[in-house]
Amino acid sequence: MGHLQGKTAIITGAGYATLESGKCGSIGYGIATAYAKEGANLVITGRNVEKLEKAKEELERLYGIKVLITAADICAGADNEAIARGVAELAMKEFGRIDVLINNAQASASGVTIAQHTTEQFDLAMYSGLYATFYYMKACYPYLCETGGSVINFASGAGLFGNYGQCSYAAAKEGIRGLSRVAATEWGKDGINVNVVCPLAWTAQLEKFEKAYPDAFKANVKMPPMGHYGDPEEEIGRVCVQLASPDFKYMSGETLTLEGGMGLRP
Repeated sequence: MGHLQGKTAIITGAGYATLESGKCGSIGYGIATAYAKEGANLVITGRNVEKLEKAKEELERLYGIKVLITAADICAGADNEAIARGVAELAMKEFGRIDVLINNAQASASGVTIAQHTTEQFDLAMYSGLYATFYYMKACYPYLCETGGSVINFASGAGLFGNYGQCSYAAAKEGIRGLSRVAATEWGKDGINVNVVCPLAWTAQLEKFEKAYPDAFKANVKMPPMGHYGDPEEEIGRVCVQLASPDFKYMSGETLTLEGGMGLRP
Protein backbone atom coordinates (compact mmCIF):
# COMPACT_ATOMS: atom_id res chain seq x y z
CA MET A 1 0.00 0.00 0.00
CA GLY A 2 1.32 3.45 -0.92
CA HIS A 3 2.04 6.19 1.60
CA LEU A 4 -0.88 8.25 0.24
CA GLN A 5 -3.43 5.49 -0.37
CA GLY A 6 -6.95 6.88 -0.05
CA LYS A 7 -5.73 10.49 0.11
CA THR A 8 -6.82 13.26 -2.26
CA ALA A 9 -4.43 15.87 -3.65
CA ILE A 10 -5.08 18.98 -5.70
CA ILE A 11 -2.12 19.88 -7.92
CA THR A 12 -2.17 23.06 -9.98
CA GLY A 13 -0.25 23.32 -13.23
CA ALA A 14 -0.06 19.54 -13.68
CA GLY A 15 -0.60 19.13 -17.40
CA TYR A 16 1.37 16.52 -19.31
CA ALA A 17 4.77 17.67 -20.58
CA THR A 18 7.92 15.93 -21.76
CA LEU A 19 11.49 16.91 -22.46
CA GLU A 20 13.01 16.49 -25.89
CA SER A 21 14.43 13.25 -24.49
CA GLY A 22 10.92 11.98 -23.72
CA LYS A 23 11.31 12.12 -19.92
CA CYS A 24 8.86 13.92 -17.65
CA GLY A 25 9.06 17.60 -18.52
CA SER A 26 7.14 19.52 -15.87
CA ILE A 27 7.24 19.77 -12.10
CA GLY A 28 3.46 19.52 -11.82
CA TYR A 29 3.24 16.34 -13.87
CA GLY A 30 6.25 14.93 -12.05
CA ILE A 31 4.53 15.49 -8.71
CA ALA A 32 1.30 13.99 -10.03
CA THR A 33 3.21 10.89 -11.12
CA ALA A 34 4.92 10.51 -7.75
CA TYR A 35 1.58 10.88 -5.97
CA ALA A 36 -0.15 8.42 -8.29
CA LYS A 37 2.51 5.82 -7.53
CA GLU A 38 1.69 6.23 -3.83
CA GLY A 39 -2.03 5.64 -4.40
CA ALA A 40 -3.39 9.19 -4.10
CA ASN A 41 -6.41 10.26 -6.11
CA LEU A 42 -5.82 13.53 -7.90
CA VAL A 43 -7.49 16.72 -9.03
CA ILE A 44 -5.19 18.43 -11.52
CA THR A 45 -5.64 21.86 -13.03
CA GLY A 46 -4.08 23.85 -15.85
CA ARG A 47 -4.86 26.12 -18.77
CA ASN A 48 -4.36 23.54 -21.51
CA VAL A 49 -7.17 20.95 -21.53
CA GLU A 50 -5.37 18.72 -24.03
CA LYS A 51 -2.35 18.41 -21.70
CA LEU A 52 -4.63 17.70 -18.74
CA GLU A 53 -6.47 14.98 -20.63
CA LYS A 54 -3.17 13.38 -21.62
CA ALA A 55 -1.99 13.46 -18.01
CA LYS A 56 -5.26 11.88 -16.81
CA GLU A 57 -5.05 9.12 -19.41
CA GLU A 58 -1.46 8.23 -18.53
CA LEU A 59 -1.84 8.37 -14.74
CA GLU A 60 -5.06 6.35 -14.61
CA ARG A 61 -3.79 3.75 -17.05
CA LEU A 62 -0.43 3.24 -15.39
CA TYR A 63 -1.30 3.50 -11.69
CA GLY A 64 -5.00 2.65 -11.32
CA ILE A 65 -5.96 5.83 -9.51
CA LYS A 66 -8.75 8.32 -10.21
CA VAL A 67 -7.85 11.66 -11.79
CA LEU A 68 -10.20 14.61 -12.21
CA ILE A 69 -9.17 17.42 -14.53
CA THR A 70 -10.43 20.97 -14.68
CA ALA A 71 -9.30 23.93 -16.76
CA ALA A 72 -8.58 26.75 -14.33
CA ASP A 73 -6.92 30.04 -15.26
CA ILE A 74 -6.40 32.49 -12.40
CA CYS A 75 -5.92 35.77 -14.25
CA ALA A 76 -6.71 39.48 -14.18
CA GLY A 77 -10.41 40.18 -14.67
CA ALA A 78 -11.64 36.67 -13.83
CA ASP A 79 -13.76 35.62 -10.84
CA ASN A 80 -10.73 33.95 -9.37
CA GLU A 81 -12.21 33.18 -5.98
CA ALA A 82 -15.06 31.29 -7.67
CA ILE A 83 -12.60 29.37 -9.89
CA ALA A 84 -10.56 28.14 -6.92
CA ARG A 85 -13.66 27.38 -4.88
CA GLY A 86 -15.05 25.35 -7.79
CA VAL A 87 -11.91 23.16 -7.89
CA ALA A 88 -12.14 22.49 -4.15
CA GLU A 89 -15.84 21.67 -4.41
CA LEU A 90 -15.16 19.31 -7.31
CA ALA A 91 -12.63 17.41 -5.20
CA MET A 92 -15.05 17.18 -2.28
CA LYS A 93 -17.94 16.04 -4.45
CA GLU A 94 -15.92 13.24 -6.04
CA PHE A 95 -13.63 12.14 -3.21
CA GLY A 96 -15.16 13.59 -0.03
CA ARG A 97 -11.85 14.91 1.28
CA ILE A 98 -8.84 17.08 0.50
CA ASP A 99 -5.57 16.02 2.10
CA VAL A 100 -2.97 17.93 0.10
CA LEU A 101 -2.96 21.19 -1.84
CA ILE A 102 0.06 21.74 -4.08
CA ASN A 103 0.30 25.21 -5.62
CA ASN A 104 2.71 24.69 -8.49
CA ALA A 105 1.18 26.68 -11.38
CA GLN A 106 3.12 29.75 -12.52
CA ALA A 107 3.41 31.69 -15.75
CA SER A 108 5.77 34.60 -16.38
CA ALA A 109 7.70 36.58 -18.97
CA SER A 110 11.17 35.44 -17.94
CA GLY A 111 14.08 37.12 -19.66
CA VAL A 112 12.41 40.55 -19.73
CA THR A 113 14.14 43.25 -17.68
CA ILE A 114 12.33 45.54 -15.24
CA ALA A 115 12.63 48.51 -17.61
CA GLN A 116 11.04 46.49 -20.42
CA HIS A 117 8.38 44.76 -18.33
CA THR A 118 4.77 45.66 -19.06
CA THR A 119 1.93 45.78 -16.56
CA GLU A 120 0.29 42.89 -18.39
CA GLN A 121 3.43 40.78 -17.99
CA PHE A 122 3.66 41.65 -14.31
CA ASP A 123 -0.01 40.77 -13.82
CA LEU A 124 0.52 37.43 -15.56
CA ALA A 125 3.08 36.35 -12.97
CA MET A 126 1.25 37.75 -9.96
CA TYR A 127 -2.15 36.29 -10.82
CA SER A 128 -1.00 32.86 -12.03
CA GLY A 129 1.35 32.45 -9.06
CA LEU A 130 0.72 34.58 -5.98
CA TYR A 131 -2.99 35.22 -6.37
CA ALA A 132 -3.66 31.63 -7.41
CA THR A 133 -1.88 30.35 -4.31
CA PHE A 134 -3.90 32.72 -2.12
CA TYR A 135 -7.27 31.76 -3.63
CA TYR A 136 -6.62 28.01 -3.57
CA MET A 137 -5.43 28.15 0.03
CA LYS A 138 -8.57 30.01 1.07
CA ALA A 139 -10.82 27.61 -0.84
CA CYS A 140 -9.21 24.47 0.58
CA TYR A 141 -8.69 25.63 4.16
CA PRO A 142 -11.98 24.30 5.64
CA TYR A 143 -11.38 20.86 4.13
CA LEU A 144 -7.72 20.71 5.11
CA CYS A 145 -8.82 21.43 8.68
CA GLU A 146 -10.93 18.27 8.59
CA THR A 147 -8.03 16.06 7.45
CA GLY A 148 -5.12 17.79 9.18
CA GLY A 149 -3.74 18.17 5.70
CA SER A 150 -0.73 19.70 4.00
CA VAL A 151 -0.10 22.71 1.78
CA ILE A 152 2.99 22.64 -0.42
CA ASN A 153 3.72 25.89 -2.23
CA PHE A 154 6.41 26.52 -4.81
CA ALA A 155 8.77 29.46 -4.64
CA SER A 156 12.12 29.90 -6.39
CA GLY A 157 15.74 30.86 -6.15
CA ALA A 158 14.85 33.70 -8.53
CA GLY A 159 13.45 35.60 -5.57
CA LEU A 160 16.07 34.45 -3.11
CA PHE A 161 18.98 35.51 -5.34
CA GLY A 162 17.53 38.26 -7.56
CA ASN A 163 17.82 36.58 -10.94
CA TYR A 164 18.35 38.83 -13.93
CA GLY A 165 15.30 39.25 -16.16
CA GLN A 166 12.86 37.64 -13.74
CA CYS A 167 11.37 40.59 -11.85
CA SER A 168 7.69 39.60 -11.93
CA TYR A 169 8.46 35.91 -11.44
CA ALA A 170 10.71 36.67 -8.47
CA ALA A 171 8.14 39.05 -6.97
CA ALA A 172 5.39 36.44 -7.24
CA LYS A 173 7.56 33.72 -5.73
CA GLU A 174 8.71 35.88 -2.81
CA GLY A 175 5.07 36.76 -2.18
CA ILE A 176 4.27 33.05 -2.04
CA ARG A 177 7.06 32.49 0.47
CA GLY A 178 5.73 35.23 2.73
CA LEU A 179 2.14 34.03 2.42
CA SER A 180 3.20 30.49 3.27
CA ARG A 181 5.02 31.51 6.43
CA VAL A 182 1.98 33.42 7.66
CA ALA A 183 -0.28 30.45 6.89
CA ALA A 184 2.06 28.15 8.79
CA THR A 185 1.72 30.45 11.81
CA GLU A 186 -2.04 30.80 11.55
CA TRP A 187 -2.95 27.25 10.55
CA GLY A 188 -0.64 25.28 12.83
CA LYS A 189 -3.38 25.10 15.47
CA ASP A 190 -5.58 23.38 12.86
CA GLY A 191 -3.03 20.64 12.26
CA ILE A 192 -2.23 21.89 8.76
CA ASN A 193 1.38 21.75 7.60
CA VAL A 194 2.48 24.51 5.23
CA ASN A 195 5.84 24.29 3.48
CA VAL A 196 7.63 25.89 0.55
CA VAL A 197 9.84 24.14 -2.00
CA CYS A 198 12.33 26.11 -4.11
CA PRO A 199 13.33 23.63 -6.83
CA LEU A 200 15.81 23.68 -9.63
CA ALA A 201 14.48 21.04 -11.99
CA TRP A 202 15.19 20.45 -15.66
CA THR A 203 11.84 21.00 -17.39
CA ALA A 204 10.46 21.63 -20.86
CA GLN A 205 10.04 25.28 -19.91
CA LEU A 206 13.70 25.51 -18.91
CA GLU A 207 14.67 23.94 -22.22
CA LYS A 208 12.66 26.64 -24.01
CA PHE A 209 14.10 29.36 -21.77
CA GLU A 210 17.65 28.30 -22.65
CA LYS A 211 16.90 28.53 -26.37
CA ALA A 212 14.89 31.77 -26.27
CA TYR A 213 17.07 33.72 -23.82
CA PRO A 214 20.56 32.16 -23.80
CA ASP A 215 22.16 35.15 -22.04
CA ALA A 216 19.58 35.22 -19.25
CA PHE A 217 19.81 31.45 -18.94
CA LYS A 218 23.59 31.56 -18.60
CA ALA A 219 23.38 34.34 -16.01
CA ASN A 220 20.70 32.68 -13.87
CA VAL A 221 20.77 28.90 -14.19
CA LYS A 222 23.78 27.37 -12.49
CA MET A 223 24.60 23.68 -12.51
CA PRO A 224 24.33 22.33 -8.94
CA PRO A 225 27.51 20.93 -7.39
CA MET A 226 26.32 17.33 -7.81
CA GLY A 227 26.35 17.85 -11.57
CA HIS A 228 22.69 17.44 -12.51
CA TYR A 229 19.41 19.34 -12.26
CA GLY A 230 16.55 18.03 -10.17
CA ASP A 231 14.30 15.39 -11.70
CA PRO A 232 10.62 16.50 -11.67
CA GLU A 233 9.34 13.13 -10.51
CA GLU A 234 12.16 11.30 -8.78
CA GLU A 235 13.39 14.26 -6.72
CA ILE A 236 10.81 17.08 -6.68
CA GLY A 237 7.84 14.73 -6.70
CA ARG A 238 9.30 12.47 -4.02
CA VAL A 239 9.97 15.45 -1.75
CA CYS A 240 6.30 16.41 -2.07
CA VAL A 241 5.28 12.86 -1.20
CA GLN A 242 7.47 13.02 1.88
CA LEU A 243 6.05 16.37 2.98
CA ALA A 244 2.49 15.01 2.85
CA SER A 245 3.15 11.51 4.13
CA PRO A 246 1.40 10.64 7.42
CA ASP A 247 4.65 8.95 8.43
CA PHE A 248 6.64 12.14 8.16
CA LYS A 249 5.84 15.83 8.22
CA TYR A 250 8.54 18.45 7.91
CA MET A 251 8.44 21.37 10.34
CA SER A 252 5.66 23.65 9.13
CA GLY A 253 6.76 26.97 7.69
CA GLU A 254 10.16 25.83 6.46
CA THR A 255 11.53 26.71 3.05
CA LEU A 256 13.13 23.73 1.35
CA THR A 257 15.66 24.17 -1.43
CA LEU A 258 15.98 21.19 -3.74
CA GLU A 259 18.85 21.15 -6.18
CA GLY A 260 19.96 18.28 -8.36
CA GLY A 261 21.23 15.44 -6.22
CA MET A 262 21.40 17.51 -3.02
CA GLY A 263 18.20 16.48 -1.24
CA LEU A 264 16.50 18.77 1.27
CA ARG A 265 18.24 21.85 2.53
CA PRO A 266 16.37 24.16 4.91
